[in-house]
Amino acid sequence: MSDPVSSLAGTVFRMSDGVRIIADVGGDPAAPTVVLMHGGGQTRHSWSGAMRALVEAGYHVINFDARGHGESDWSPDGVYTLSIRARDLGEILRHNRGPVAFVGASMGGATALYAVGEHVEPAPAALVMVDIVPRPNPVGTGKIKAFMGANPEGFASLDEAADAVAAYNPHRPRPKDVSGLARNLRLRDGRYFWHWDPRMLDSGNQKVREERLLAFAGGLTMPTLLVRGLASDVVSEEGVAEFRSILPALEVVDVVGAGHMVAGDRNDAFNSGVIGFLERHMPPR
Repeated sequence: MSDPVSSLAGTVFRMSDGVRIIADVGGDPAAPTVVLMHGGGQTRHSWSGAMRALVEAGYHVINFDARGHGESDWSPDGVYTLSIRARDLGEILRHNRGPVAFVGASMGGATALYAVGEHVEPAPAALVMVDIVPRPNPVGTGKIKAFMGANPEGFASLDEAADAVAAYNPHRPRPKDVSGLARNLRLRDGRYFWHWDPRMLDSGNQKVREERLLAFAGGLTMPTLLVRGLASDVVSEEGVAEFRSILPALEVVDVVGAGHMVAGDRNDAFNSGVIGFLERHMPPR
């Protein structure tokens, strides 16, 4: 494995299997590190506002595209287990010497929980799970998989892609300027395709994965925060109650007016809740 290097695309971390992970890295390297992990089908750009706020708060921040997403490479064998994603996290942090916090949304939160449960080093000083619990609502996760599996033929224009996003997120206003979507799409043969590997949708047995996440949650010893969008259909009251029964010390921040994409829906409230939690449990200085 080589050391991380900078490129026009960002910082490049090369994994042991040769996959390149692309990241934005900011803040003082001597400060405590916050790692941002996006959800399935997203890219690191979903954390842009949160990353700026964390750097301004005094943290060192690593915000990366998960394998199979964005500018990072796809797995050559098409395999994307949470164990592999947890291993990637450990390799990205292999040179880290100070305290670190994991902040993961949806797939990123599950990755963080796997990393802790499978004893990937370094262990975090704090954990933030963003709209994900060990046993999510199958209605919400089903909608995500349906959205990601739709339009395999791509889109004729950015407007078509924006229409698909608006149909999936009806509570969020459709942007008048859709140019920002280009960061989440690849133009190929005159059509736009999402920046993720469709093979990742074949991700194994959901029930087995949930049982492992529940077991890992029971072993958490670091301060843990759940940030939930109150309009989300992925995290139910039953899911939160079950998480709390396993981890009585769990802290919960409910974000009014936010769906599953909490940081994108209410970035101000999200940043306030997460930074307040981190400043109590892993202060920047």
